[in-house]
This record gives sequence, structure tokens and C-alpha cells, in this order.
Amino acid sequence: MIKSTIKRLYVALIFIFLYAPIATLIVLSFNKSKTRAKWGGFTLTWYQSLFLNEEIMQALFNTLLIALIASVTATLIGTIACISIMNLKKHTRTIIIGITNIPMLNADIVTGISLMLLFISAGFRFGMGTILLSHITFCIPYVILNVLPKMRQLNPYTYEAALDLGAGPVYGFMKVVFPEILPGILSGFLMAFTMSLDDFIITHFTKGAGVDTLSTKIYTEVKKGIKPEMYALSTIIFFTVLLLLLLVNKSPDDNKNATH
Repeated sequence: MIKSTIKRLYVALIFIFLYAPIATLIVLSFNKSKTRAKWGGFTLTWYQSLFLNEEIMQALFNTLLIALIASVTATLIGTIACISIMNLKKHTRTIIIGITNIPMLNADIVTGISLMLLFISAGFRFGMGTILLSHITFCIPYVILNVLPKMRQLNPYTYEAALDLGAGPVYGFMKVVFPEILPGILSGFLMAFTMSLDDFIITHFTKGAGVDTLSTKIYTEVKKGIKPEMYALSTIIFFTVLLLLLLVNKSPDDNKNATH
């Protein structure tokens, strides 16, 4: 009984430390008073002010555009990479998979500085293009992480049987392989989109002057002084990322089981 109570208390403390700051942020985004020490009543003023701010809206547009292009491109490259990896010999496949896992284990600041130095040495002009290339680079491993397990579950003889029955390679892939790995592709896309949307450090090191995403814009504004609009913006980002993570973690197989 005591042991169970201690476990519950321990879990409760973890949740408090993790989510109490976020809960405070959300509450303050609806506070009519500009001071954090006083509750002035419920208001949506800061959200209205947020959407009327042209700089923040431009940063939002940049964020969504980069996340969409980067996630689609990374999903395409990552899926093709998975198909190629599965056709390699076991020893080579293990080495390649290990290499693709390194960016996920690597610290973001190391990745950001490395990409920045690469772009400088290559003579790239910093801006939307360098941010996009950076996001595609660090999103690809997450796509591979989601698609590769689905590729391993495939029965290779099914695709070969389709070819023996007269189907072309592309038609056979689209009819036999693609439907089976589609859940992994969708999960990979959503995870890539979420990682791109949420990134700050790599973007900070690879962006050019005058180009901002939401994360870098928040950082710039907070350095000037915390404004209530930043509470509203952070709240929107939190719930957006939370929704995307819920979609990523929702297994398509659960939907199939629910329908039967």
C-alpha cells in the first residue's frame, strides 16, 4: 500500500515538474493583465493581437512552408532509402542503419554548427534554402525509423509473385508493397513535420538575416522582453505539436481493429 502510494506520488511529481510551467503559460495567455503577478480576468486580446502582427504571421507562414516541404521531401527520400536498405546484404544493411541513426542521437547544437560550417564552406547564401536543406537532412532519419519496420514485416515472395503474374515493377510496388508500408510512411511524414515545426537550434544556426520561423521569432521577441502575445503564440505551438504527436502515436492498426 505504502509502496504503491510512493509510486503514484513520484509519477505525480514528475508530471507537475513537466507540465506546471506549460499550464502557467496557457493560463497567462488568457490573462487580461500584462503583469504575471495579477489575474485581470479572462481575455482573448493577446490572441487577436498575435494574428494582427505581420512579422509573426510571416514567421508562421515560413514555419509551415518549411515544415511541409521538408517533411514531404524527407518522406520521399526516406522511403526510397528504406527500399534500397532492404535490398542490401545483412552486414552492409546493419552499418547503413547505424549511420542513419547517428543524426537522431547527435546533439542538435552539433548538427546545427556542422551544417552551418558546411554551408559556409560550400559558399551557400543563408536564408530559406539553407533552413530547408537542414530540415530535410535531420528529418530523413525519422522517416526511415518509421518506414523500415514496415518494410521488414513484408513478405518478399508476395512482390515476386506479382511480378511472375505479369505485373510491372512499378505496378507491383504500388499494388503490393505500398499499401503495406503506407502506415509507416504516414507516421514518418507526421513525425518529420512535427520535428521541423518544433525545431529551434538547427534553424538558429542555418537561417539568414531577415528570415524567421516561429521558434526563432519567439527567441528574438523574448530577448526584448516577455510580451503577453508570446504566451499566446507558445500556447498555440504547444497544442499544435501535441496534436501532431497524438496523430503520430495513433496506430493505423488500431483503427483497423476497431472497424472489425
